[in-house]
Amino acid sequence: MKVAIVPVTAYQQNCSLILCEETHAVAAVDPGGDIEQLEAQIKEMGGKLAVVLLTHGHMDHCAQARVLADRHGVQVIGPHEEDRFWIEQLPSTCRAVGFPPTEAFEPDRWLHDGDTVTFGNVTLQVLHTPGHTPGHVVFFHPGERLAFVGDVLFQGSIGRTDFPRGDFDTLIHSIREKLFPLGDDIAFVPGHGPLSTFGEERQTNPFVSGVYR
Repeated sequence: MKVAIVPVTAYQQNCSLILCEETHAVAAVDPGGDIEQLEAQIKEMGGKLAVVLLTHGHMDHCAQARVLADRHGVQVIGPHEEDRFWIEQLPSTCRAVGFPPTEAFEPDRWLHDGDTVTFGNVTLQVLHTPGHTPGHVVFFHPGERLAFVGDVLFQGSIGRTDFPRGDFDTLIHSIREKLFPLGDDIAFVPGHGPLSTFGEERQTNPFVSGVYR
């Protein structure tokens, strides 16, 4: 598979476009906005949008998910249903911060820990990783040794926990017990900023370094 990372919206949120090289099916992970830019990238990749995947319900990750999915006749899958309240309040949240207006929506499928999602010949494992939001999920491809972690973990930092139903201890537990055991060699695409590996963060990230040794 191939991956194109497209920063979208004023928040420069990393939308990942994952291409199945065998079938040309594309999954868009967290298309928060700028969908014309995303569509142009999909076309450049020679792909066709097959599914929209969401790590969590914050507006910069999902505000345009249903719009993009409906334009291409595909499903919106994820996050975990514990993030329903975030998606339901998308219109008011967007208005409050001057984000492009959007409507609340219902994903076609909520996800749970241990689920899988498949597009083309690519299958991603689903890990429920609460803390930043209660319904946050991570998508992991074992063969590529690559994870799409949303706002759980960043290079040198972790997700905020001061939003409604965020919890610092829960987030640290998700990182320690769900992500780090996958292996130090796992590269990850965060919701914002540059890529890193779990091993690098385990050793150098001030929020989590040393706690899993």
